[in-house]
Amino acid sequence: MIVIGEKINTSIEQIGLAVESKDKSAIEEIAKRQVENGADYLDINCGTFIDDEPGYIKWLVETVQDVVDKPLCIDSPNADAVESGLKSIRHGTPIVNSITAERQRWEAMLPLVLEHNAYVVALCMDGDGIPEQPDGRVKIAVKLADELTRKGLNTENIFFDPMVNPISTNTQNGLITLETMRRLKQEIPQARTVCGLSNISYGMPARRLINQVFLTASVLSGLDACIVDPLDRRLMSLLYASEALAGKDEYCMDYIRRYRSGLLE
Repeated sequence: MIVIGEKINTSIEQIGLAVESKDKSAIEEIAKRQVENGADYLDINCGTFIDDEPGYIKWLVETVQDVVDKPLCIDSPNADAVESGLKSIRHGTPIVNSITAERQRWEAMLPLVLEHNAYVVALCMDGDGIPEQPDGRVKIAVKLADELTRKGLNTENIFFDPMVNPISTNTQNGLITLETMRRLKQEIPQARTVCGLSNISYGMPARRLINQVFLTASVLSGLDACIVDPLDRRLMSLLYASEALAGKDEYCMDYIRRYRSGLLE
């Protein structure tokens, strides 16, 4: 499982304040803590700064890379912001989050992905929005896979996002997402999947509990990467246990390694 740390996001109040004041030490600390607790990538999102998102994302990328050498996920629908972030990358292969089948977004993002040899998150949505049922989402994913590979991307470098909508708006949303993941694996065997896990619990009490249970179900349904809070020790413990039970952890070495490091709860 690829763990993408979600904490450097300016929609989180304390992060937004730190970015606005250019509090470098606060951002460095949260970056280091996420890596120490198992993050393989760090998500960089400053979408609340609409007036100068490219400038803020550049500062964030540079600040984070001063203290950690993990690759980054540049998270924005704004192509100018994504380009600014990509130009500042110094470590590893970045992930561009995200591209869709919407023509305008496709035309803006694809050249950046190709120019910077980045991985890309492909959302199962098009100009009509997010299909309600798995069939429609998988159909979009197949179309995106065909078009992206024709442009030269390897299927393994595409992360398909089945789209996680909260159960607070429709109690079937969890099942719809899980079925979409399973179907993606069937229709595009080499595909990798990713999701913003915590969207499932939006509007619900005890959100961490729902996120934790949904993570286990997602691993068993074929999830390959997740945007999560690596500082949630119970969630990370469940992640490693779920991968061991799903046969995705050879000789259970990741689970054992985390246990020996005292990081399992």
